[in-house]
Amino acid sequence: MTELHDGAALFVGLGNMGAPMARRYAPGRELFVFDMDPGARAAISEETGALALPNLASTPKHVTTVILMLPNSRIVESVVRGESGLLARLRPGSIIIDMGSSEPASTAALAEEADAAGIAYVDAPVSGGVARAITGELAIMAGGTTEAFEAALPHLQPMGTNIVHVGKAGTGHAAKALNNLLSATNLSAAAEILCAAASVGIEPEIMVKVINGSTGRSQATEVKYPAHILTGKFDSGFAMDLMLKDLRIARSIFSDHSIEAPVVLAAESTAQTARGHLETKNPDHTELVRHYERVNGMLLRATEASATAPEPIRQH
Repeated sequence: MTELHDGAALFVGLGNMGAPMARRYAPGRELFVFDMDPGARAAISEETGALALPNLASTPKHVTTVILMLPNSRIVESVVRGESGLLARLRPGSIIIDMGSSEPASTAALAEEADAAGIAYVDAPVSGGVARAITGELAIMAGGTTEAFEAALPHLQPMGTNIVHVGKAGTGHAAKALNNLLSATNLSAAAEILCAAASVGIEPEIMVKVINGSTGRSQATEVKYPAHILTGKFDSGFAMDLMLKDLRIARSIFSDHSIEAPVVLAAESTAQTARGHLETKNPDHTELVRHYERVNGMLLRATEASATAPEPIRQH
């Protein structure tokens, strides 16, 4: 495969995560940006000096690196495939790096098509949320050939500090989905423990301190509960619907490979049920805790201790 080193880069997808990632990536590069929201691309252009494109059809011919931070596989496929897609526009030797959360099978198929066109394809989804996107300390799990990963690495380093090559194309997205299922399980398990603790007279913030000094701690109890849940803010920046998409991808992995996983799959099922009970239009994923408050008739938020707890709604 021909290697190109002198081309420009294009960053597609400037949402809650994509915008801070693009800011970290921009310095020292000739960068073009695109998002369906004109305001989002104009803001990044003004902040970083990158040139905002009105559409992907106007992608300059000298772009040789494309970074995608898009919501799902269908959107990625629409951007990559077709007569006007990126595979038809990029020169051999270019590279596409998909940093969103996509379906492993779709990613593997796109990587095959890219390889046939002489274009490297790497799936490099991230973990760490908006806070770590801002600081450039994301965890990045990358799938693709060794050659493709090595080509992608200089483009990933401005955005992440824990970058792991996990295997062939598609395995990065598999690793992300599995990680997020474990994260959701930790979030749910902590809510159950806090409800039980409250029932015997232990305040939620006190129990969180106990957990974080003991063996039960997790990123959920160390970060999400103190910053986003006990405060009642529910503002982690990661939408619940995006989390649920990742959880469905993870469930399909267990199903496709006949893996027994009663604990994490119960957490996935509960999260799906919880979403149906939330009235918020676009809830943060930490609002999963509201489900446990609802079914147990208690509050797990220190700032709302004086509020009336909901009546318990028992599930059958």
